[in-house]
Amino acid sequence: MRLSAAVLWPLALAGGLQAAELDCASCHDEQARMFAGSVHGSLACAACHGNVKTVPHQGNAKEVRCVTCHADPESGVASSVHAKVAEQPCTVCHGDAHAILPSKDPRSRTFAMNLPRTCGACHDGETAKKDHRPEVYNDYLDSIHGMALTKDGLLVAASCTSCHGAHRILAATNPKSRVFHSNVPATCGTCHEGPLRDYSQGVHGQALAQGNKNAPVCTSCHTAHQIARVSAAIWQTQTSATCGGCHKKQLTTYRDTLHSQVSSLGYVDVAHCWDCHASHRILPASNPASSVAQANLTKTCGQCHQGSNAGLTGYQPHADWRDAKRFPLLHYSNVFMISLLVSVLGFFTLHTALWLIRSSFDSAGRRKGA
Repeated sequence: MRLSAAVLWPLALAGGLQAAELDCASCHDEQARMFAGSVHGSLACAACHGNVKTVPHQGNAKEVRCVTCHADPESGVASSVHAKVAEQPCTVCHGDAHAILPSKDPRSRTFAMNLPRTCGACHDGETAKKDHRPEVYNDYLDSIHGMALTKDGLLVAASCTSCHGAHRILAATNPKSRVFHSNVPATCGTCHEGPLRDYSQGVHGQALAQGNKNAPVCTSCHTAHQIARVSAAIWQTQTSATCGGCHKKQLTTYRDTLHSQVSSLGYVDVAHCWDCHASHRILPASNPASSVAQANLTKTCGQCHQGSNAGLTGYQPHADWRDAKRFPLLHYSNVFMISLLVSVLGFFTLHTALWLIRSSFDSAGRRKGA
């Protein structure tokens, strides 16, 4: 039978009861109500508040340590970027200590669909600006991952913890971080296994495996948070310039082509870098398995140009007229055309100037004669 606080307190004050004999709900009814429906509801209050031995006692007489039961998560947080967020980082993400729900409960702050909002409480707006971080919350919500999770309700879509981890979240500059540059492919590969396999076989993945710190990874092309659908026009029209961030010379020659000029007008059904070189399994032309190997060009070009033949594949998409050594015919043809254009325009400019001078003298002579 539950005794009321009016009966318990006098007994406690008289030293007639120990804390273990008390019904905590008699005084802490609100906490007891929340606690009963929480993930810890089957535990006794003393499991966390074991320091309370007598009644009355001071509220929060001693900090509750989650590490008592959750050693691994606690150690992870202790070594993470969130270690100094608050005196009790656990409640910042999991909510009120008495109302923590399992992560599979749709009401939980750590439920997959609720995670962006939970993390966004700190990683958004003024807080993000003060720490010199981008507004990752808004960027994520607009991304293909954020839309799939928060709009379409696809729980398998990547959320904050999918990339950063749940407790041992480390700075991107930390080599042990899941989002450290060289670790990004493996992190993304937990969901995108096929692209990871192709990337690892390509020149970019091989360069990264050999220790090249400048080798591009997933976020180099797709960004970290504002990841767009690859079929979207904005991604199609902008990503050639992204490739050009490293391949500047190739971008310059690509922009001289019809493909690029049509793409700049907003058309997406034209050849971009990945249409010829592949998206992830990018191999050098000297590799027989490469999509741009001479033996495979008919098939590669045939994706857009039906009936592709050797005549079409002889086209040089990255031919540079400035390089007289590699492309002498193109170079000197271009020099001839420029020379012809300049000489023709120069001749007619001089002709027009002389004609104007003669006309001026003729007009002056007629006025004098009159």
